[in-house]
Amino acid sequence: MRVAILDDIHQAYEHTAGVRRLRERAEVRIFTAPFGDPLLLRGFDALIANRERTRFTRALFEQLPDLRILAQTGSHAYHIDLAAAQEHGIVVAKGNSGFSTAAGELAIGLAIALMRQIPAMDAAVKSGKWPTPLGHELNGKTMGIVGLGQVGRHVARIANVFGMRVLSWSRRPDDGSAASVGAVPTELDDLLRASDVVSVHVTLSPQTRGLLDARRLALMKPTAYLINTARGPIVDEAALVDALANRRLAGAGLDVFDIEPLPPAHPLTALPNVILTPHVGWPTDSKYEQFADAAADVLLAYLDGREVTRFTDQH
Repeated sequence: MRVAILDDIHQAYEHTAGVRRLRERAEVRIFTAPFGDPLLLRGFDALIANRERTRFTRALFEQLPDLRILAQTGSHAYHIDLAAAQEHGIVVAKGNSGFSTAAGELAIGLAIALMRQIPAMDAAVKSGKWPTPLGHELNGKTMGIVGLGQVGRHVARIANVFGMRVLSWSRRPDDGSAASVGAVPTELDDLLRASDVVSVHVTLSPQTRGLLDARRLALMKPTAYLINTARGPIVDEAALVDALANRRLAGAGLDVFDIEPLPPAHPLTALPNVILTPHVGWPTDSKYEQFADAAADVLLAYLDGREVTRFTDQH
């Protein structure tokens, strides 16, 4: 088997245990930059996709007659034309590496950075100033978690350590799951009204697109902060900009957006009460190790004729 690993922009795969295991059974090439010309992927039986960095369209699949299996790292396939893959006999397999603890850590980091004004203070001190702003602590505040999946539960555990009261909302309520991480199941509107920090962790779907619209954002306290490390379209971006610009929200920490990369001169970039990061919730040392192991497991199972877990829809 010939395997291509795509979009390894951090050059993180080469020395992973997963790649070493793959190389015992297969020829592996790692692309550390966008491959550009699809012809470069001709002759590869298997591709390992790094999250959503490459869009797999019908046109791309038509140019890859040798491709038999696509191992998708991460839990989403928004960027893959699954119908076209099926028509071309290509297996789209899940490289199940577990949930992203890194995204949960970033959510907490964004909250702290906002509430203690860390980026602004860093810039001020480096420019020779010595400001003394009033900071806000997580301790004693209420954390509202929208989406109590694995990442949401991880955030709940961290929030507990900081001494926060934790409220949670999920599309599929599970009181036992909430109780296991010290969260109180709460209706979404009530959670928004009560929380000092709202952290978004639902999966993007037709049901969650625009979930936090203008009406729901208006329920939040003017002293509250919104954190989104899930997917941009879950929050009505225009309504969020309006709320932030008019100080109906204290601030927002955003790692995801409607359009990525964020277009130049986007209104969010002009707001002083916003911290923006470029969708970096998942790229960490540990996560690449997990992805490499998961992809190796999938491709070695496929080589051995064993069943692999497949994507059956876009979620």
